[in-house]
Amino acid sequence: MTGTLVLAGTPIGDIADAPPRLVSELEGADIVAAEDTRRLRGLTRALGVHTTGRVVSYFEGNESARTPELVEALAGGARVLLVTDAGMPSVSDPGYRLVAAAVEADIKVTAVPGPSAVLTALALSGLPVDRFCFEGFLPRKAGERLGRLREVAAERRTLVYFEAPHRLDDTLDAMAEVFGTDRRAAVCRELTKTYEEVKRGPLGELAAWAKEGVRGEITVVVEGAPETGPEELDAAELVRRVRVREEAGERRKEAIAAVAAEAGLPKREVFDAVVAAKNAS
Repeated sequence: MTGTLVLAGTPIGDIADAPPRLVSELEGADIVAAEDTRRLRGLTRALGVHTTGRVVSYFEGNESARTPELVEALAGGARVLLVTDAGMPSVSDPGYRLVAAAVEADIKVTAVPGPSAVLTALALSGLPVDRFCFEGFLPRKAGERLGRLREVAAERRTLVYFEAPHRLDDTLDAMAEVFGTDRRAAVCRELTKTYEEVKRGPLGELAAWAKEGVRGEITVVVEGAPETGPEELDAAELVRRVRVREEAGERRKEAIAAVAAEAGLPKREVFDAVVAAKNAS
C-alpha cells in the first residue's frame, strides 16, 4: 500500500481561519513537510496541536533534493502533510514538484481546502469574478516586468497578482503604462489581519496612492481588457508599437506577431510597414 500526500491550506492572517481538518492532519501525519519549520511551530502552538510525526523543511532551496526522499516515504506507505507559510501549497509556494512527482509515481494526492489570498482578494475586489487568471509575482527587473504585462494587455479575464510592498508603486506605474490609467483595479493589503485594507480605483490613482508607501502582504486585482474590435492603426503606429516591444527585449518577429494580433491584421502587413519605415530612414 502506498501512502498519501496531503496539501493543507494554512491561515493567511487570522488563525481562526484554520480549517478544522488541519488539526487532525497535523496530529496524524507521519511526516510534516513545512516551508518554514519555525512558522509551523508557531501555527501548532496557536492551534494547541502536538505533532507526532517527523518534521522536515521543504522550501524553494531544497525542493529538488528533498522531493525524492518524500516520494520514497510515500511509496513506503507514509502519510505526508505539506504546509506552507500561508495559503495553499503550490500557489506561488513550494509544492508543485512534489505533487508532480507523486502523481508520476501513482501516489494518492488530496487536499485540506483552506484560505487563499488569490480567491479572497478576487472576491473583495468588486471586479468581475466569472473568469480570471492568476499571474503570480511579476519579474523584478523593469524591462522584464513591462514585457510580462504586455503579454496580457489584451486579456479580457480579471488578472490577479502578488507583489512585495516595496515594489508596489513601480508595479502599479507599469500596469498604468501598459493597461491604461483608467483600467480599474484593487490593491488588497493584509487580508484577514487587523489592518486589512482594500483600495479600489483606476490604476493611475492607485499608482499615485502607492507612492506614499504601502506595508504588508499585497495582492493586486486588475480588471480585464474591454471587449473591443480590432484597432484601426496606421503604418506609423504599427511601427511605433513594434519598436516599443523591441526596446523592452522582444525579438522583432515576436513583436510583429504581437502587434498584428492586437490590431487584427496579417503579420505580413505589419512586417511590410516595419521594412518600409526602415528603408525610409
